[in-house]
Amino acid sequence: MRTPKPPRADGSTTAGTTGDSHDTDGNHDADGTASRLAEPGGSSGKVQSLERAITLLEATADSAPDGETATNLASRCGLNRATAWRLLSTMEQYGLVERDPLTSRYTVGFAVARMASAAGFDGLIRRSHGVLRQVSEQTGETANLAVVQQLGLTYIDEVTPPVVLSAKWLGRQAPLHATSTGKALLAWLPAEEVDVLLAEPLTAYTDTTVVDRGRLRAELAETRERGYSVCAGEMERNLYGVSAPVLGTRDRPFAVLSIWGPQDRVPESRFPALGALACGAAEEVARAARAL
Repeated sequence: MRTPKPPRADGSTTAGTTGDSHDTDGNHDADGTASRLAEPGGSSGKVQSLERAITLLEATADSAPDGETATNLASRCGLNRATAWRLLSTMEQYGLVERDPLTSRYTVGFAVARMASAAGFDGLIRRSHGVLRQVSEQTGETANLAVVQQLGLTYIDEVTPPVVLSAKWLGRQAPLHATSTGKALLAWLPAEEVDVLLAEPLTAYTDTTVVDRGRLRAELAETRERGYSVCAGEMERNLYGVSAPVLGTRDRPFAVLSIWGPQDRVPESRFPALGALACGAAEEVARAARAL
């Protein structure tokens, strides 16, 4: 059993209450209990306090890299401040969130990274593979899925038409500025995160690779407005393709779905049709991921 930490100067305790003995729905938790086994009269079997904690944790993750205060997180999640304080303090004790003592902003804790490192992508692959197969059959081209990781994107699944010889991207990382996959991620990230990811000099892989940061920023803005990104031989001279972000909470991408092939089969004239198809498929993957 863990020993609760002493109260902080703001009146909250790391593991218990803030002096507010009622939750927002009127249920008592003056005994310091952080969650209840079940909600009265509920048929779904869900635990409301756990749902609230998960919502707060997701909102904290979405506030990266600067983090957010408990007051603002509570407002985002539709909770009163006392409830948010209790949940955040409990998660802080277990390392799920970290609180900056100078700014009082919360960020995701190392315990989340440790648990994430132990997780695989089997569930996401299982639920999205059928979408990739359908896209590949419909277009006659390669369809693949890349997931967002700390420093970029890694391809985790791919479907290639049986009669087509193509490069295998499974397990490879995508150069962010030189692929439609990478640009689909960058276009949906805050500008400050883009600057961090592109801190190193931009490599020119071919004569069409965009290495001018001003041009790249303009293309990312066009990409977001259009809904999908494009690549015309920027990583490998003969590979053309389109990509669409798979969006999670607050429209933040957690994966990217791509369709690509050689220039003679995927000319730029196909980009609009393939882009619309990629957007629809990415939405399907997002729905499937929410069911995990």
